[in-house]
Amino acid sequence: MPLTAVRPGFDPAPMRLYTMDAWVHDASALVDHEALRTLLHAAATAGGAHVVGEAFHVFPNGAVTGALLLAQSHLTIHTWPEHRLLNVDLLSCGPVDADAVLALIRERLGTERARVSRVARGAR
Repeated sequence: MPLTAVRPGFDPAPMRLYTMDAWVHDASALVDHEALRTLLHAAATAGGAHVVGEAFHVFPNGAVTGALLLAQSHLTIHTWPEHRLLNVDLLSCGPVDADAVLALIRERLGTERARVSRVARGAR
């Protein structure tokens, strides 16, 4: 199939990329690999997503990069404890409640402020 072709019956309209930059009060929340893993799973579940795989990496300074592969696409987190900053990306290709996903992450990490954006993907 050529790169420009679209599968018959494929509706890209529900594809959305949600990005969140958030700053936390306590940087120690950004270096706890297991707690972040548990949080991403809980957030995916809260949004109605189905996890099909995962990968996490802890850097020498304790920063964490984690990705959940979802039946609906993916959910990732990247932390910068030295800046008390985290980035979350959620690409959904189907019914996922992104507001619920991002709200749970903000709540459990004790964010002091956050910026969320949404981008339509796959639009013609």
